[in-house]
Amino acid sequence: MSEPISADSTGKEKSRVIPKGIVFPFILVTFLFALWGFANDITNPMVAAFKNILLISNFQSSLVQFAFYGGYCVMAVPAALFIKRFSYKTGILLGLTLYAVGCLLFIPSGWMMAFWAFLISYFIMTCGLSFLETSANPYILAMGAEDTSTQRLNFAQSFNPMGSITGMFVASHFILAKLDKTDEAGRRVLQEADPEKFAAIQQADLDVIIGPYMILGIVVLTALVIFAIAKLPRVSGEDDNKINFGPTLSRLLRNQKYVEGVIAQAFYVGAQIMCWTFIIQYAGNELNMPKPTAQNYNIVAMAIFVSSRFICTFLLRFFSPGGLLMTLAIGGLALVGGTIFIKGMTGLYCLIGVSACMSLMFPTIYGIALKGLGDDAKLGAAGLIMAIGGGCLMPPMQAAIMDQDAFNLGFMTLSSTRASFVLPLICFIVIAIFGFRTSNVHGHKY
Repeated sequence: MSEPISADSTGKEKSRVIPKGIVFPFILVTFLFALWGFANDITNPMVAAFKNILLISNFQSSLVQFAFYGGYCVMAVPAALFIKRFSYKTGILLGLTLYAVGCLLFIPSGWMMAFWAFLISYFIMTCGLSFLETSANPYILAMGAEDTSTQRLNFAQSFNPMGSITGMFVASHFILAKLDKTDEAGRRVLQEADPEKFAAIQQADLDVIIGPYMILGIVVLTALVIFAIAKLPRVSGEDDNKINFGPTLSRLLRNQKYVEGVIAQAFYVGAQIMCWTFIIQYAGNELNMPKPTAQNYNIVAMAIFVSSRFICTFLLRFFSPGGLLMTLAIGGLALVGGTIFIKGMTGLYCLIGVSACMSLMFPTIYGIALKGLGDDAKLGAAGLIMAIGGGCLMPPMQAAIMDQDAFNLGFMTLSSTRASFVLPLICFIVIAIFGFRTSNVHGHKY
């Protein structure tokens, strides 16, 4: 067994973001960030796809996100307890197994033509993702000195949107572009006039969706084999497998910075999923843009997100995480305001621009909340992954607003689509408050 990596090694070790001896394991674990980014962003456009294929409402189709992010919420604490009892590597292996099983269940779900079966597949898939995130995030934080932990996590997280861009590209060119072009109104007419032809179109469209998820399942199984045979270093505190759930939870709940971090993370994930999921609906409803074209704007948003992540990671050398987080949240707030109140392409550009402000948020909130927790970080990480449940609750709420009529504000009329973005606006207010309190209440060192 290799010696545990300690944050208290030599002074030279502390100055390195990635210690010399763990570059390959770091790369291997960082690959997981891209792998779950792919799953997240091949799935977001499926909300619009299922709506058209199955002729369901915005609210019903948004249950894809409820099932997807619900898996994170339900499995986070069990994952943390499992990792505490065994190891980060074992948690990664179980996560990859569930991830692969969820993907491969798309095959019978498509054959059954049952929406509920797809929702179960998504839920099982993200139970696996919950294990991966609960393992990989704190593992990356522990792979070196504590004073470089936030930088290290931001760097690893920089590869997450690369997987996301790939997922968006696959969704756009290998799913949305290949679906039958009959619009919702035409499908409803066909459903009444020729049910057999309508069912055949539905089956063909669902077969298009199945393909990429089946291939993803095979890729994940390959990753499972690689991780099974790879030697991953044990980190400081990993040999202590006593759970001590009650005392640990009590300490976490008394830690004001951590609790506020969990709340901020829930609102951040909600904002991210709403802004990315409903770009397609915004472009379609406000600008009559075809779904594949609208998805291309989603890819642009993700490219901006990736570029901004690297820039903001560099800026962390010169600015405090809390201060930079607050500044970006205020920027996101302003851009969402533009999305709500400015019509046409300008409103869409504002929505795309929000991605530049979101780029730093998840890993920074995560790092701030876990910093200084020591071995409590394993259960603490579960709380932050559970906060991803914000992504399962808020999109259906936004979709329910979209299903309403336009809103008359007296001085102007807002379409229900534009009005629905008031929810991300509220989210950025909460994040800005957390950034401010991090810098001015909890101390500038965070």
